Amino acid sequence: MHTGSCACGGVRYEIDGDLPPIQFCHCSVCRKSNGAPFASNIPVEAANFRLLSGRALLREFESSPGKTRTFCGTCGGPLHSRTIALPGVFRVRAGTLDGPVDARPGCHIYADSRADWWEIADDLPRHPGRKPD
Repeated sequence: MHTGSCACGGVRYEIDGDLPPIQFCHCSVCRKSNGAPFASNIPVEAANFRLLSGRALLREFESSPGKTRTFCGTCGGPLHSRTIALPGVFRVRAGTLDGPVDARPGCHIYADSRADWWEIADDLPRHPGRKPD
């Protein structure tokens, strides 16, 4: 069992099961949505994700057709995103998890869109776009 929350703690959640590897997304929308050179995402089955508190605080933003980003309306903290292409998957923001977290970095996605001021300095697999299935 893993728990997490937004920055203000108003939204709390839990995830059942083991966490898959973390994906670093360098697309421009993830950069802007997180105010960072990339978003650290953990794809989890929606059935394993449970909201514990703060449902009334949740806000959603359709950042591109079919992609919705969910965040706390009080602190603005990003929580997860989902797409209609993968309706059963939440891409949980790894930084919102309470520790310890056993998941480790797995790859970079949309690496061709990385911020020009950020160098990827590791040996993880790099995908120019989405991670291949």
